[in-house]
Amino acid sequence: MSKPLLIPCPSCNALNRIPSERISDKPSCGRCKAMLLTSAPIELTQANFASQTKGDLPLLVDVWASWCGPCQAFAPTFNQAAIQLQGQYRLGKLDSEANQQLAGQLAIRSIPSLILFRQGKEVARQSGALGLAQLLAWLKNH
Repeated sequence: MSKPLLIPCPSCNALNRIPSERISDKPSCGRCKAMLLTSAPIELTQANFASQTKGDLPLLVDVWASWCGPCQAFAPTFNQAAIQLQGQYRLGKLDSEANQQLAGQLAIRSIPSLILFRQGKEVARQSGALGLAQLLAWLKNH
């Protein structure tokens, strides 16, 4: 039996221990019963950001704004990636306009920006919209 994975709940932020061999069994939160691994990006805010970057599955964050044309064009690609990467990565979207303080803390200088977190630490960053194949290749390299 392998080491369990710690996965934060996208609804209540509780950390859940899930055996790695059960990751494909659609695990739910022990506290609120919400699905832990969704096929859609989760909404990140100042309130839940620190909790959501924790855990053993990497979190890929798309920093965007509603007025940004490239951000809007990239959104369907990011949603497709969330479906393809379910169970391997967690994907989240951070609205830089609604969360200006957090965007400042993350030193966001251009959008869209992608930030990859592993166990609470930033490990890679990419500015600009990518195609799905480029996004998957970028993740593979990091």
